[in-house]
Amino acid sequence: MGSKKAVLIAGLFFTVLLNLPALDWPDPQGIILNNFGQNEDGKPALGMSFSSEGEIYASGSGEILFHSGSYASVSSASRLPSPLGVWTAIDHGDGIISVYSRMDEKNQIPVNPVNITTRNVLGYSGLSGWSNSSGFYFFLYDRKERRWINPLMIVNPRPDERPPVIHWVRLRNEEGRVFDPAVTRTLSQGLYTISVSASDTMMAANENPLAPFRIVCSLNGVESGSLNFETYSARDGSLMVYRNGLVPTKEIFTQFPGWEVGTIRFTRGQATLEVIVQDYAGLARNTVFRLQIE
Repeated sequence: MGSKKAVLIAGLFFTVLLNLPALDWPDPQGIILNNFGQNEDGKPALGMSFSSEGEIYASGSGEILFHSGSYASVSSASRLPSPLGVWTAIDHGDGIISVYSRMDEKNQIPVNPVNITTRNVLGYSGLSGWSNSSGFYFFLYDRKERRWINPLMIVNPRPDERPPVIHWVRLRNEEGRVFDPAVTRTLSQGLYTISVSASDTMMAANENPLAPFRIVCSLNGVESGSLNFETYSARDGSLMVYRNGLVPTKEIFTQFPGWEVGTIRFTRGQATLEVIVQDYAGLARNTVFRLQIE
C-alpha cells in the first residue's frame, strides 16, 4: 500500500509535504463523520469531524500556540475559519499548525503554552462550537502558504481495503439541461460540465460515507478533468481547490452532494467517457459510458 500512497499524492504539493513528519490520529478509535473534501451542503469541509467519547491527543510534537481556557476565549482567535468552541492549536514547525476543536467545555485540561509531545492529552470530546453530537473537529493549516491541508496527506493512514463507490455521473450542457449518461446514450455535440457523486469508507462499518481523494474523467482515453483534494488555498478572498489548476471551490461544490469535476467537449461520432475515483489508500473504482454524439 505504501507505494500506491506515494504515487497517489505525487501532486502539486508533494515536495512540501514530503519533508514533514507523519502525524498520529488525535483519537485512533474515533469514527470519521466527515473528511477533507466533503461537500457540506455546497461548502467544502476544511478538516475532519469525528464521533468520539474519550481523550483527544496531540497528533505530533510541537509548541502550543493557543489553548482555550473557556468557551468565551474563542473570540480572541476569530481569524480562524469557523466557530471552534473549546480548542487547541499546535505549531509543528515549518508553518504547519494542527487544530483540535469542539472539545468538552466542562472537562478541560490545563495545558501550558510550551512544547508538547505526541500523545499528550489535550482535552476530551465534547459539544462546544458548531457541533450537535459528541466528538471533535481536526484540521491542519499551513500559515506560510495560507492553505488548509488534507490531514490524510500527513497522518498515518488507517487500514483500507474497500474501493470508493460511484453513485452517479451527470452531464450538463450549455443550456443548463442535465443528462444521466447511464440512461441517455445519445447526446448533441457541444460543451458539457461533468458532475460526480462518490463516497468512500475506511473499513469501519458504522462510518459515514466519506469524500474520496481524487476524481478523474477521460474522453476517448485522454484525461479531460481531474479534481484533487490535497489542499485548499486562500487567494484574493476566495477558497481555491486544485482542478487542472487552482479554481474557486464555489465552482466545484455546487452539485450537492457531488462535485463538478470539469468540462468536456463532445464532437460528432462515438465517444467513450470514463470516470475514475481514487481513495487515500490508492484503491480505485471506475465507470465507463459509451455515447453517440450527434
